[in-house]
Amino acid sequence: MENVRHMNPRDEADTHGPEPEYIDDERYTLAGCMAEPRYIPATRAVLTGGDFSQPAHELIWDALLHLYDTGEPTNHFAVRIELEKRKTLTRAGGNGYLLHLNDYVAGGADYFADKVRAAADLRTEVKLGREIIQRATQPDAVPGGAVTFIDDYLQLQRERAAGRSGDPADALLAELLDASSLDNMPTLEPLVGDLLHLDSLARIIGPSGHMKSFVTIDLAAHVGTGKPWHGHHVRQGTVVYLVAEGARGIRKRVRAWEKHHGLKMDNVLFMPRPIQARGDEWDIWIEAMRRLQPAMIVIDTQARVSVGVEENSNTELGVVVERMDDLRRATTACVLVIHHTGHVGEHGRGASAAKGALQSEMHVSKRGDNAANMVVTMKVGKQKDDEEGKDLQFALKVVTLDGEAKPDGRPVTSIVLESLDTRPRPLEKNTPEWLVAILDQRSIDLAWGVPRVLKWCQSERIEMAKNKIEKAVQIRKARDSFDAPHMSLPAPSGDLPKNLPSGPYTETPQPNPGRSGENNQNPRSNLPNTTGEAPGKPITEPSSPTPPSRGWGGQGEGEENPPPETPCTVCGTPLNPDWAHRGYDTHLGCDPTTGSHPDRPTHPHTAA
Repeated sequence: MENVRHMNPRDEADTHGPEPEYIDDERYTLAGCMAEPRYIPATRAVLTGGDFSQPAHELIWDALLHLYDTGEPTNHFAVRIELEKRKTLTRAGGNGYLLHLNDYVAGGADYFADKVRAAADLRTEVKLGREIIQRATQPDAVPGGAVTFIDDYLQLQRERAAGRSGDPADALLAELLDASSLDNMPTLEPLVGDLLHLDSLARIIGPSGHMKSFVTIDLAAHVGTGKPWHGHHVRQGTVVYLVAEGARGIRKRVRAWEKHHGLKMDNVLFMPRPIQARGDEWDIWIEAMRRLQPAMIVIDTQARVSVGVEENSNTELGVVVERMDDLRRATTACVLVIHHTGHVGEHGRGASAAKGALQSEMHVSKRGDNAANMVVTMKVGKQKDDEEGKDLQFALKVVTLDGEAKPDGRPVTSIVLESLDTRPRPLEKNTPEWLVAILDQRSIDLAWGVPRVLKWCQSERIEMAKNKIEKAVQIRKARDSFDAPHMSLPAPSGDLPKNLPSGPYTETPQPNPGRSGENNQNPRSNLPNTTGEAPGKPITEPSSPTPPSRGWGGQGEGEENPPPETPCTVCGTPLNPDWAHRGYDTHLGCDPTTGSHPDRPTHPHTAA
């Protein structure tokens, strides 16, 4: 045994080499807990002060826990003051070292705590090995004498598994928070309005071929560029899109989005192959994403990253969900998963284990048979901490890619989403607001009373109920008299149809403020006969009203029933009924100014 060197337990292999990786893990753990105290309960359940290899780190950790337990702030200023009170600031590295820890704020402190504990366990095993060698190399060593060290090691591991102190109840008690400590737990940070949040697991579900990927890439593009998403505020950040299926079609969708919005899809990165959630590469994926720190990670689709998993097994699917939650914890990103629904219903395919872990879930579906007539609906099916929002609806617009053509010469196209909820809607015909817009456009004097407006409407062949005309007059007078901003209306030129009723006026009517005897000279009894008719009955003269125009989106009184299908005023093909009911009279791709419209593919979701 003379050839075995006696080793001191505190000896190190190389005191002048590079720092071991676990020292940075300790810094990430401390910095993450100082910046985000919500990580402290989970971290303290894993670590004790003795698990830190550096005495300075143990001092900082003890001060940090004291501040947290007393409801005090945990930032580096508060930690510095606490260390000064304990007269241990110098031993902890000084204020300069605390400031240096700010460079290690990366989120996911509990993730690094696991690595710190693993390193501590390995150091314990190294210590055990050294003690065994020392005992075995003593002059009075006997076989089997080192077994007691192994027993001590196993007992230590049992205590660690039980909760550090040997009493599992103590470990649970350490995690309890009082009401004041709850204020240290930050609220969810919005990523896209009230729909998606940072540090959360979310899912978009829907039948196959129902535009889930188009909705998701639109979300990703808006997050990457910071552009508001169809009326919802967006927090800009890096997006990583794991394209586990349909990778070859992603380029066209990106180029179409860029052309439609007139900007590059910056800060969006694509991984064009699947990475299996239950495979060894998923751990590498987690580490890569931890270093990148994206705001959102898209998994498209759940099935393609969980090949071989029995979807109907809560046990097997639960493992997949936990692996995705590992990704969330390591990055504090919004992990957005795309998943298919079953053949029947609106629920995600397979076992229900995934839904309980979700912060948000949205259902996407479509109606219509081509891009010109299709409506895509996104229904917010679950918000764990907020009320469910209203449904969102989108139309599809065909975009031709510049400089690209198919082998037969036809242009290469893709589609993009346009919101039906934020797009300006035309005024509904025969409403008071509609009449106000017409009167404003014709420069009718605001001083005109109801009798003069009634006669004017009669001369212009505008058939409306008298109570609506009275309401229109009231709106105009109130707007003029009180200058109330809330009574203002949209500019007539953008919302009124081009085929307004024509009349004898070729010039702007001269102002006529009326006379004091106007009501006596134009009594209501001289208006068209209304005897026995309830208020609001349409004027019956003239007897041959102008036929209703196409695409008004509403039906006035005295008009014929609209046809079952409302045609586009440009190309003449039928509009989607829901779309037409909202007041739209053209497809998105049809240009009312030039009368042009794009060629519409028969199956846009395959062409795109």
